Amino acid sequence: MLFDLDKRFARVSARQESPRRLEDRQRDVYDSHRHRVFSVSFYMTGSEMEAEDILHDTFVSAFHTADEPDQTIVDGALIEQLAERVSLADEDLPIPCTDDLDCGRNIRRTDLEEALRCLPALERLVFLLMDVEGYPSSRVSELLNKTNSEIFRTAIAARLRLRAELALMRQDGEQAA
Repeated sequence: MLFDLDKRFARVSARQESPRRLEDRQRDVYDSHRHRVFSVSFYMTGSEMEAEDILHDTFVSAFHTADEPDQTIVDGALIEQLAERVSLADEDLPIPCTDDLDCGRNIRRTDLEEALRCLPALERLVFLLMDVEGYPSSRVSELLNKTNSEIFRTAIAARLRLRAELALMRQDGEQAA
């Protein structure tokens, strides 16, 4: 009994593995969400440095909430960080008429990124979450504490505003050439 070292070492190694496993799981959580958090942060702020700060603060907040935060917790922490840095208030801007504008079918990514910067912050965030990240409107409305109809209106306004901006960019490009 005194020399039953196998059992003793098994208990010690089990205690040492627990923190290691948690650290690995936390690294997996970070790795699985960091790209999305950084991308949304970058497109919302237009700054890599600010996006890195938001990424860091988002995960600090998420891991403070839970040892292994899920996507809901990470997204909630991201929205909190964005709300602190970017005004997500509804802006009552007129939606441009796009009937007579032709933005064409092939759009360069750089043009889309430039046009995205012209959107009001809330429209940009809704567009990024729904049309880029593929979130359902119900999830976005939950994250932003808005009704589903408000999210739909915001998404439509963002798409129309993007289309108008891209069409104007195309016209400006054709006139310059």
